[in-house]
Amino acid sequence: MRLWRLAAAIALAAAAPAGAIAQTVKVGIINTSSGPMAGVGEQLDRGIRLYMKEHEKDLPAGVKLELIRRDDTGPNPEVAKRLAQELITRDHVQLLAGAIFTPNALAVAPLATEAKVPFIIMNAGTAMITTKSPYIARVSFTLWQSSYPLGAWAAKHGIKTAYSVVSDYGPGIDAEQAFTKGFTDNGGQMAGSVRIPVANPDFVPFLQRAKDAKPDAVFSFVPAGKEATALMKTFGDLGLGQAGIKLIGPGDITTDEELQNMGDVALGVVTMFHYSAAATRPANLVFVKAYKAEYGPTQEPSFEVVGGYDGMAAIFHVIEEQKGKIDPDQTMALLKGWKDDNSPRGPIYIDPETRDIVQNEYLRRVEKVNGQLANVEIETLPMVKDPWKELNHQK
Repeated sequence: MRLWRLAAAIALAAAAPAGAIAQTVKVGIINTSSGPMAGVGEQLDRGIRLYMKEHEKDLPAGVKLELIRRDDTGPNPEVAKRLAQELITRDHVQLLAGAIFTPNALAVAPLATEAKVPFIIMNAGTAMITTKSPYIARVSFTLWQSSYPLGAWAAKHGIKTAYSVVSDYGPGIDAEQAFTKGFTDNGGQMAGSVRIPVANPDFVPFLQRAKDAKPDAVFSFVPAGKEATALMKTFGDLGLGQAGIKLIGPGDITTDEELQNMGDVALGVVTMFHYSAAATRPANLVFVKAYKAEYGPTQEPSFEVVGGYDGMAAIFHVIEEQKGKIDPDQTMALLKGWKDDNSPRGPIYIDPETRDIVQNEYLRRVEKVNGQLANVEIETLPMVKDPWKELNHQK
């Protein structure tokens, strides 16, 4: 009788349709969960968790998604590389995702190429990252997308001289170079520039140097989160605003989740960026409502949240199209040209040639809305490709 039952079970399994067999897709998430930048990593993870909660039911029948989270502890490429190796060789992930920091993304890139494991960048914003592996696609942003058009806008709107103050690593250097080109190409003059060490930054001497140069504006980039708040408070404490110097930059410096902590010194700060929690697009209103319901009524979703959320949308797309049977080259073909017209940030699209995000950039100004500070969108630049790749013909 036992032998008969075993034979019957084998026969039933053989006769079952392929779609009925459970299929687990493993995704390795390399994120920052400890150290000084853990708050930024938490924002990214909130976006991932929210999308999973809303859409896990949409996975194909019999398909399960397993997220394997690993902590790179901050901008630490050796740790990121080791984690990626373990995820690929020990955990056998079919996809990699995450990457808060550029150095970490660059450390993982050759492993993605060698192992043919698609790597979805959810945050890191240095322009050349996607050129380092044909198995990378980015759903976040580049600093050139925001800083280059901001430079052109500044030169055309009464800012004749500017001083650049940026963090001394890939995104900061990109932001500095992009703003400088956009600004000087349109008649502006740089009064000087300085780069701030990434480890344990003290903003006082650098902003004091900028103040002494007496520019019309300081252009600045620092990593979003608590560092952005520290930059803003130092700008106020040193009296740059009272000296008639404007503060401008990419949206990292007025990141939504920290805006209330910055205080009124942030009022009037102009930034260019791809997302604002204060946007009134219907898709964003729904997204913000869901986020507050999940994480608390006083919480504001940052751009890192949206990066994690949209990154999961791209991952779900390739899983659904392949019904859980992940082929790396087919996955990359599906990511090239993938679009979402209803992202909280507006329409987004992966350029098939560069595998990089194409999206709206919004000119924003910090204002008070219902008594709360908000990044109010005042102008839209539609569907901006990465200018660095456009100028340098990089793919």
